[in-house]
Amino acid sequence: MADQTPTPNFLDITLLGKEYRIACPPEEREALEAAVSYVDEKMHEISDRTKSNISERIAVMAALNITHEFLSSRKKGGEPVGGLDFGAVRRRISDMEAQLDVLLAPQDKLL
Repeated sequence: MADQTPTPNFLDITLLGKEYRIACPPEEREALEAAVSYVDEKMHEISDRTKSNISERIAVMAALNITHEFLSSRKKGGEPVGGLDFGAVRRRISDMEAQLDVLLAPQDKLL
């Protein structure tokens, strides 16, 4: 059995009950954990509100809601949502999307 202990450059996360391992430099770990917590909370709120269990739809709706919050806050000259550095978060999300594409590609062939 393979060792399931995460290496310092990876972070095991859970979003809407699904587990993912993502690349994460140690210095960004705390900010990314905060982002994961925020996104997971939003996804659960949307799932409960819409009674949807389609993860992709929930993720898209969460992304739109979070982006709306961010843009509204920025327009008002307020602090970024949750005090997060959204430039860093955006870069991390892009990295995660690329990694998810690679990891999920074999599953697309099963459909």
